[in-house]
Amino acid sequence: MSSATLTERVFNFSPGPAVLPLPVLEQAQRELVCLPGYGMSVLEMSHRAPGFLDILAAAKRLLRELLAIPDKYQIIFLQGGSRLQFSMVPMNLLRGQSGAAEYLVTGSWSKMALDEARREGKVNVAWDGKATNYDRLPKAGDLKIAADAPYAYICTNETIQGVQFAAEPDVGPLLNGTVPLVCDASSDFLHRPLPIARYGLVYACAQKNAGPAGVTVVIIRDDLVMRSQDSLPGYLNYSQHVKEDSLYNTPPTFAIYLMKLVLEWLKDEVGGLTRMHAINQQKARLLYDVIDESGGFYRGHAQPDCRSLMNVTFRLPSETLEKEFVKEGEDRDLDGLKGHRSVGGIRASIYNAMPSAGAQALANFMREFKQKKG
Repeated sequence: MSSATLTERVFNFSPGPAVLPLPVLEQAQRELVCLPGYGMSVLEMSHRAPGFLDILAAAKRLLRELLAIPDKYQIIFLQGGSRLQFSMVPMNLLRGQSGAAEYLVTGSWSKMALDEARREGKVNVAWDGKATNYDRLPKAGDLKIAADAPYAYICTNETIQGVQFAAEPDVGPLLNGTVPLVCDASSDFLHRPLPIARYGLVYACAQKNAGPAGVTVVIIRDDLVMRSQDSLPGYLNYSQHVKEDSLYNTPPTFAIYLMKLVLEWLKDEVGGLTRMHAINQQKARLLYDVIDESGGFYRGHAQPDCRSLMNVTFRLPSETLEKEFVKEGEDRDLDGLKGHRSVGGIRASIYNAMPSAGAQALANFMREFKQKKG
């Protein structure tokens, strides 16, 4: 980052915590000291005060509206991020069940979820992309999901490898609803309309697309809430959180407030998730076109039909060039482009709040860098 711009906003391509919509930050700034009508900051407000209860109810209402969530689903706000959900999902949905949970391992995060589920009960690896270094997703013919599975688990978007499900897996037991589909949507939540009725449970930690770090949304169908057993510790029990309306403990109040502002931005300024999806497709196309036109100078990790709209991952001809790319990008206020420490390379995260101008600026830089170095 150049010293001349330290007090100005850069284009933030960080994978998370990630860029937030500027109007959301500006509104939070205006309301930080005193939330209008309540005489205090949200940071000071009791989680049981009318002011926060209004915020909580508005966040739930907006989620239901944007995602068209049916009445038979509950919304709860938790802490602990995806790593806690790796454990809570099998604790609540697998404990006491006779069949094995089915896990689709498409990258680093679904592999971590699988490892945690194995601590709780029987699991089956329905598909594993390790053989091709997680550069693709399973096709319908690759999957055989047992009809008695307590649930099938996917991660819709693998941030490290840059592969993403564009739609739900097209497999019989998932299509006809005999097996609940559980989804870690942490890094692409709200990036497109989601047919919630196809899922039994969807969860997302907010710090990619939906708000700041600290809050996790869980959308869970009523019949799955009933699986939670009383033997579970209180905080790890979904039914306890549903019963207490996310107030079993002090929730992350300010993070929920910021999520509410993001949801209002999606509804009122973007125009809903269909419009958001179209914008995300356009931003991703700007970068993938540069990769495809580079003659191999930029080598995308994901196979073209599995590419993520959220995390564009690629390599350059050498690690030296990759370091130069990251450094020159920072000098041009293109921040956070270094790939995950486990795989290296380059990763450009272009979540909902990344403006199209940011994607265009990166695409221009990529072309200029290749012209100089290629």
